Amino acid sequence: MDDDVMIGPVDLAARVDDALTVQAVAFGLSEDEIVVRRHIVLRHLLSPGARAYGATTRGGRLVGFVYGMPNDRAHWWSSIVEPYLRATGTADWLDDSFVITELHVHPGFQGRGVGRALITTLTDGALQPRSILSAIDTESPARGLYRSLGYTDLARQVHFPSAPRPYAVMGAPLPLPRRN
Repeated sequence: MDDDVMIGPVDLAARVDDALTVQAVAFGLSEDEIVVRRHIVLRHLLSPGARAYGATTRGGRLVGFVYGMPNDRAHWWSSIVEPYLRATGTADWLDDSFVITELHVHPGFQGRGVGRALITTLTDGALQPRSILSAIDTESPARGLYRSLGYTDLARQVHFPSAPRPYAVMGAPLPLPRRN
């Protein structure tokens, strides 16, 4: 991992605008999408067990973040993915799982182990035996990272309302493996 970047707990509510700036650059969000996501992030952080970590430079610039929480079938995300998981016989992954809600690293800091350090640090504190997440259903560096951490596809071509591209839902047993 990059020696100029430190991973640690972050008050994501206080730094939500910094985090969304990173997400906008990494994920290509419009100003309208940023406004919507701001409210979503702040609402998620109120969920029981929600935790966040940030990647900051020595100067304090946030260059990456991750947050997640124990999965709850009553949450919107679970209600969308559940039929897809049921169709593949993997709906039980929604129970006793820690969901990675968002993980984003500024493009200038990608490929340096920052994303790996963020997700492993977050999941190391999970009490659940497994983790789930969704990622755009295309071959990408993000999907490669998740696979290298033990995540496998549970369902593909998952369509979220208002999302232009389909997603894959992936799951991995915890703890996530480390590189030797």
